[in-house]
Amino acid sequence: MAAHYSFVTYVAVVVEVTVNDDGEVSVPRVDVAVDCGPQVNPERIRSQIEGACIMGMSLALSSEITFKDGVTVQDNFDGYQVARMDAAPKEINVHLMPANDFSEPLGGVGEPGMPPIAPALCNAIFNATGKRIRELPIRYQLES
Repeated sequence: MAAHYSFVTYVAVVVEVTVNDDGEVSVPRVDVAVDCGPQVNPERIRSQIEGACIMGMSLALSSEITFKDGVTVQDNFDGYQVARMDAAPKEINVHLMPANDFSEPLGGVGEPGMPPIAPALCNAIFNATGKRIRELPIRYQLES
């Protein structure tokens, strides 16, 4: 589990993970609880959080941004890979906390969903393997 707060929004993430003998990670399920205050369009919130989950998994598992001579090496999607369907979580459940008091501030949902994904994934890997991930991307650290 990992949690995060920003833009007047609380997010908590739990990741289910499997790691095979070759160190390959698969993520069958992710659950995300979001408390962003009053909700104008709940389906849009769910979509934003699902997208944040995919981007967070991509960053944690395989992608990285590096620099050479002060310029980013991965400057487009051909250099920074976003998880495809076969590597994405099979199930993403977004749980929205009810709030109907529109006198309270509306929270953001674009940015707050991504920060807790990698820590929750690393915690799940630790729970499954006993190995603590110290750097991202994870792909280099679980090879046998």
